[in-house]
Amino acid sequence: MEQTATKKRKKSVNKTDFKKAFIEEVLTKGQNPASVFAFSKDLKSTEAEFYQHFNSFRSLERSIWSDWLKETTDTIEGDAAYAEYTVREKLLAFYFTWLEVLKNNRSFVLKRFEEIPKHEVNPYFLEQLKSGFAEYIKGLIIEGKDTSEIAERPFTNQYEKGFWIHFLFITRFWANDDSADYERTDAAIEKSVNLGLDLVAKGPLDSMIDFAKFMFQQR
Repeated sequence: MEQTATKKRKKSVNKTDFKKAFIEEVLTKGQNPASVFAFSKDLKSTEAEFYQHFNSFRSLERSIWSDWLKETTDTIEGDAAYAEYTVREKLLAFYFTWLEVLKNNRSFVLKRFEEIPKHEVNPYFLEQLKSGFAEYIKGLIIEGKDTSEIAERPFTNQYEKGFWIHFLFITRFWANDDSADYERTDAAIEKSVNLGLDLVAKGPLDSMIDFAKFMFQQR
């Protein structure tokens, strides 16, 4: 009886496999893979399969950080209690959850933030994440205006930029924190979020602006 030879179908390498392998190689070798060809070959894959998902190592890494942001927002928004939080409480929940997500890849986060200047506000690896963060913050700003937690001012459209700088500050602070259980980061989150929301809330500055407008109209 003639036997038919059967070949095992090669298991494809998916997006998650490529991302995990990329992080591992960066941490093991201290640098990005030499080439897409070599990287794919080590995974018993091909360049063609890699390019089905990403067009470069940069796009792969941007996707990694964006995934972490999505995991953060999915987690907090999946909590039924989150919908009842104030804007202040939602922002606090966001940061504490964000850093919990990062803990799983702390070595990789530290490496990347060590490689960029402290004044850098647009790291290439956060480009995709930044868009998702902007959408999240826009939602909080709109909600804050509706609940009067955030004051409507002539420069309200600049709040988004301030929140982005704050996001970078918190992430970098955590990356440099060597206190037990990141206690200093917890304090930095609470104090900076409270200060930030106090600054964008209605206060004496708004009364001064209203009075100045009134006096101008009396001329």
